[in-house]
Amino acid sequence: MRYSLLFGKTKQEAPADADSVNAKLLSQGGYVDRLVAGVYTFLPLGLRVLKKINQIIREEMDAVGAQEIIMPSLHPIEIWKQTGRDKTMDAILFKTKGAGDHDFVFGPSHEETVTPLAAKFVQSYKDLPLCVYQIQTKFRNEPRAKSGVLRGREFGMKDMYSFHTDEADLSKYYEKVTQAYFNVFKRCGLEAYMAEASGGAFSDKVSHEFSVRTRAGEDTLLLCEKCKFARNIEIIDASKGVETVCPKCKGTLIEDKAIEAGNIFKLGTKYSTDFNLKFTDKDGKQKIVIMGCYGIGNTRLVGTIVEACHDEKGIIWPKSVAPYAVHLVTLGSVDEKVTTAAESLYKDLQNKGVEVLFDDRDESVGKKLNDADLIGIPLRVVVSKKTLEKNGLEIKKRSEAKSEIIAASELSKYL
Repeated sequence: MRYSLLFGKTKQEAPADADSVNAKLLSQGGYVDRLVAGVYTFLPLGLRVLKKINQIIREEMDAVGAQEIIMPSLHPIEIWKQTGRDKTMDAILFKTKGAGDHDFVFGPSHEETVTPLAAKFVQSYKDLPLCVYQIQTKFRNEPRAKSGVLRGREFGMKDMYSFHTDEADLSKYYEKVTQAYFNVFKRCGLEAYMAEASGGAFSDKVSHEFSVRTRAGEDTLLLCEKCKFARNIEIIDASKGVETVCPKCKGTLIEDKAIEAGNIFKLGTKYSTDFNLKFTDKDGKQKIVIMGCYGIGNTRLVGTIVEACHDEKGIIWPKSVAPYAVHLVTLGSVDEKVTTAAESLYKDLQNKGVEVLFDDRDESVGKKLNDADLIGIPLRVVVSKKTLEKNGLEIKKRSEAKSEIIAASELSKYL
């Protein structure tokens, strides 16, 4: 992609209302644009990152036997009344009226939709276990939409729901999904802790959160760096005091801030009872289906990565989710030899399937290099009069301070 043609370029300054690192760098770097508080447009660079995150999520969910679907965002209020969440979640529900004065809710989650859907297809124990997921837009009327894409009113989520014959089968699958979640975060360049937490608005049981340590986090964790045990401080009995010894390995527990990037719940029979979701067992008896729920905020994950992977100059994208693999930059682009060499390299890399952002603008050296640092693509390749005199290219990893000159013929091998 030629940067001169890219829709959504860098800004000299971050928006005045950018209240977090991700809000500042994603907006300034040309990744997102804020419409109103908690509502963002993903621009071409941002969408490329989001698509790569989505692909990682898809691959890991598919690997545990889940099947992808897409459910409606618009829900009739009746299904929310059936679970009672029209009242318990009333404060954050976006509502509207349809033709015939019918009341609808814009889905903040999809238990009310997926459970009656499963009831149409599950009759026998032979139909279980079953797991479906979607990557879709959610709506929650957050009273405090803030921190860029970390807390939004309209946001993306991968939500997944599993259905089982008994608690033992759910527990077995829960462990498989737990590992899949660790895989997702690791592949996105993050170290995640799985922390015990309360069930919150979506469950009355204990849940497990996958949290990433960063100063931008709204949660406080007690965690053990030795064995990776973690617990959200919100579930600790204040009268007993804060633990200092890890209950798992007897190591030292420390307090730290973290962002919740995903969560999993054992829903039990709450929703299957509300929607009469039953199956016939091997003995011909009717039994209630046991359910599990598993969420990852994919747009939230974009912001989480930025909060965890940046420096004073800009974003440092992990290779797996970077919008492009190479940021090709010309310095002194008015020089015909520089332009010709850069154009040739650009075409060669494209022909070899390398994702390249080519800064072909006639801008100052400082502007181009500062923009490259802000955008944060893993490898910067510079073509200039100086590099041509040395019959080479200047390459620099975004995560490192030093650059080096290599022969143009060695670039493919280097990559």
